[in-house]
Amino acid sequence: MDALKIINLGAEVSLSKKLTLDLYANYNPWSYKNQKMMKMLTFQPELRYWFCDKFNGHFVGVHLHGGVYQAAAIDMPWGIWTELKDHRFKGHFYGAGVSYGYQWILGKHWNLEGNIGFGYARVKYEQFECKTCGEKKGEGHKNYVGPTKAAISLIPQIRN
Repeated sequence: MDALKIINLGAEVSLSKKLTLDLYANYNPWSYKNQKMMKMLTFQPELRYWFCDKFNGHFVGVHLHGGVYQAAAIDMPWGIWTELKDHRFKGHFYGAGVSYGYQWILGKHWNLEGNIGFGYARVKYEQFECKTCGEKKGEGHKNYVGPTKAAISLIPQIRN
């Protein structure tokens, strides 16, 4: 999200010796050049089980995700959602997935984390004629199965 200049915020809290809850959200209110738009407000909480100590080493997680979006003029890779290049879509999505990650302790106050997830999303949409205007052309949904998260994060540690 940082590479796309999308505001994101996350926090992870301890629930027990081996469980944590990661709370993650992102928000993008901006449009880009050439009528490109990927406005969104999304949430992705994740329950994590740590194999050794929490916030150190291997973990697996189960996450939910959902949000609202409006997108236009985006050329998606691998032929995914080709209509998005010439039309505007708005709607919402929800789903769930599983993930695997690893966290390295860099020092007293910093960790580095790698995380990848796979899952399902139900994407509901309304389609409009052109990128910035036009009447509603239709509505529908798409089912997505594939990567649902991928991150490398530098994490400040706040300990009591």
